[in-house]
Amino acid sequence: MTAISALQSIHKKGVFGDHHKKNESDLIRITEIKNLYIIQIAQYKNSKTDIQNIKIDDLQLSLESLKTSSNKNTRILWVGPNTWLVISTKENIMKNIKKECNSENFAVTDISHSRAIIQITGPQAKEVLKKGCPINFEELLKNNSASTVFHGIAILIDCIEDDDEKVINILTLRSFGESLYHHITDATLEFGYISI
Repeated sequence: MTAISALQSIHKKGVFGDHHKKNESDLIRITEIKNLYIIQIAQYKNSKTDIQNIKIDDLQLSLESLKTSSNKNTRILWVGPNTWLVISTKENIMKNIKKECNSENFAVTDISHSRAIIQITGPQAKEVLKKGCPINFEELLKNNSASTVFHGIAILIDCIEDDDEKVINILTLRSFGESLYHHITDATLEFGYISI
C-alpha cells in the first residue's frame, strides 16, 4: 500500500510540550500508523453461518462486546453486533476473509484508505484521552476496543497494551485525521511528547 498518509502534511517529528528535564522514557510517544489493511465485516441478519466456525488468520470473531482478538499480524475488533474490523499487516488478508465470509452471509468492505490511525504510547496515554473522551478508561484493558468521541470527533479506541507502558491506537475517518491529531497533540503538551 503506497497511498499518501492521512497525516502526512501535519505530522512533524521531534520533541514537544513540557519535556524539559524529563526522562525520555517518561514522555508520551505519538505516531501515525500507516500501511495497514482495515477490513469491515458485517454479518447479514438472515445469515445462518455460525460465527464460531470462522477463523481469520487463526483468530476467531469475538461475540463479546468490546473484545479484540489478536496475534502478531492481525487484530479483530468487535465494533457492534455482528460487525467487526480486521486490522492487519498481511497483504492476503482480504483473500483470507472472503474465503471464510462468503457474500451470501457477509458484507466485506475494504476501508483501509478511509481511516487515519494515531498511536499513543506511554504511561500517561489514558490521561491524554481522558481530556476529551466520556468513557471510563479504568475499564478499558488490553485487547479491548470502544467506539466513542474525542472533542466531538467519532473515534474507535483499540487498547493494545495496558501495562506500565500503555499502547493505544485511535482510529477515525480520514477526513477528521488532522483535527484529531491537533486535539491529541494539544492534550499531550502538558506531559511532553515525542512525535515519531
